[in-house]
Amino acid sequence: MNPFTLLQQALGYLLAFFYSFIPNYGVAIILLTLVVSLLLFPLTLKQTRSMRAMQEIQPEVKRLQREMKGDREELNKELMALYQEKGVNPAAGCLPLLLQMPIWFALFRVLRVDVDDAGNLDPDNVIPPDSDLAGALLAGDTSFLGMNLSLSPQEAFAIDFVTFIPYLVLMLVVVASGYYQQYQTTRRRDGQAEQTQQAQTMQTAMKIMPLVFGFISWGFPAGLVLYFATSNIFRIGQQALIVRLDESHEGGGSGGEKDEGKGGKGPDDEPPPERKGPSPNASKKRNRRRRK
Repeated sequence: MNPFTLLQQALGYLLAFFYSFIPNYGVAIILLTLVVSLLLFPLTLKQTRSMRAMQEIQPEVKRLQREMKGDREELNKELMALYQEKGVNPAAGCLPLLLQMPIWFALFRVLRVDVDDAGNLDPDNVIPPDSDLAGALLAGDTSFLGMNLSLSPQEAFAIDFVTFIPYLVLMLVVVASGYYQQYQTTRRRDGQAEQTQQAQTMQTAMKIMPLVFGFISWGFPAGLVLYFATSNIFRIGQQALIVRLDESHEGGGSGGEKDEGKGGKGPDDEPPPERKGPSPNASKKRNRRRRK
């Protein structure tokens, strides 16, 4: 048995397990998505921190590009050394997506409901045949928030536009939440230098991904689109938590320096002492008048 088949069976049995506790197909998919997202949290952590670190080192990258403008080979060596020193992986943003691709394809097979002429689930379906979920799939009980999750948005659109509306909303959630994820990790702080061409190219590629997911959602079962939307929203919460914890840690470690720079006054910042009494020049003028 190959690893992909094992992955399909694991997802199928886990989905049936959640359905046995909460007999709702959409809720079972959401719970399955949360479990997968938690298992992938180490990758999300690495991705978020690496992309934020990439933003932080842009001034140093720009400096190296100016200093080694005519020597690309030496520039690449210095950039790799800088990335290694700062713990930055330029490809970290794409890594979680690549590792999730087998899960998407396996879940596509799990959520595809095929019934043979005898009224039984297709033998290739990995849902346990004696589970409550198998009975629900045979009965066509796959509704969630006005959608039949076994249908694709394309199939719903072929029925009529009113039927298609909740599918459209779900696709828009996938695209919008995907863009907000990019905003969380790629926004620049105030006063940060302009980004390098490499960083801009990577961000452009990452910005295309939400549109790609919106496009492929058109022909996928709505249950898989629900997985995409739930995964994006949960990752937004994960990234927000990571950013908040990192910023509070940075603020706690350098709080004294910040206070010293903002609130405290160094020797050069103190205003000159006020002179009390008449100035020396005024005393000299009075002495001249007395001699006269």
